[in-house]
Amino acid sequence: MTSPQASPQPIPILNSIADLAPGREVWLTDIWGVMHNGVEPFTEACEACTRFRLSGGTVLLLSNAPRPAASVAAQLDRIGVPRFAWDAILTSGDAARALIGAYAGQRVFHLGPERDLPLYEGLDVTLVGAAREADVASCTGLFDDEIETPDDYATLLAELADRQVPMTCANPDITVERGDKIVYCAGALAAEYVELGGSVAYAGKPYLPVYDMAFEMLETLRGTPVARERVLCIGDGVRTDIKGAAAAGLDSVFIASGVHVSGELTSAALKELFTDIAAPPIAAMRQLSW
Repeated sequence: MTSPQASPQPIPILNSIADLAPGREVWLTDIWGVMHNGVEPFTEACEACTRFRLSGGTVLLLSNAPRPAASVAAQLDRIGVPRFAWDAILTSGDAARALIGAYAGQRVFHLGPERDLPLYEGLDVTLVGAAREADVASCTGLFDDEIETPDDYATLLAELADRQVPMTCANPDITVERGDKIVYCAGALAAEYVELGGSVAYAGKPYLPVYDMAFEMLETLRGTPVARERVLCIGDGVRTDIKGAAAAGLDSVFIASGVHVSGELTSAALKELFTDIAAPPIAAMRQLSW
């Protein structure tokens, strides 16, 4: 007779991350939804990262921002996230540059806002203003995510799919919380493109290449290779931060921003969120705090 499987233990809900810090050398910390909401910094999260760094830890901000790290650092300065809260930044934009660079000499249609144009600086590609002229599409987001949704792109995406134009997606996030509003990201358009039969190459979380890049950067930052059990991933994206950490063999802590949890953070809500994640987070928090 087969014994019944034990029910999975509930994910602990914490108010402080301090008890999880001992034994960790690195935090791989998401930015948007953890460190700020696109408008203002999360003071307690910044303090927690600072406290971890003062204890000898390294904070690598791992973001699905579709821009190079230098551009994201400037944005953090404007929002008010202090530089002493982090050591370095790695973005999906950094990973996307390698994907786009593989199309050297070809014509690229940029699908996204002008603020993401630094992504292409120094690459041997020609940006074109019309989808019909493109050899490849590069999606960094919606042209105006304040008022648009993926439905506004049905005709454009169909035109690209009909010509079988390959797409790179520089931000796999579907949505993000900006202030008190949820806005769509490049991942939402990429998902629609796949539904139309289009081919998409993704950069950033949850895909493993960006984690390989992170460990190379960490070895440089700390001067020695970092063991995976010494790393803790912190993020608010179930399909990006938590799924990516699981795929990379890393522990994670889930931050319950408004992207996935709009009401009270409960064990029942967490169980529903993580039913199909191979390695659920080791803990959950309403916000990152020490």
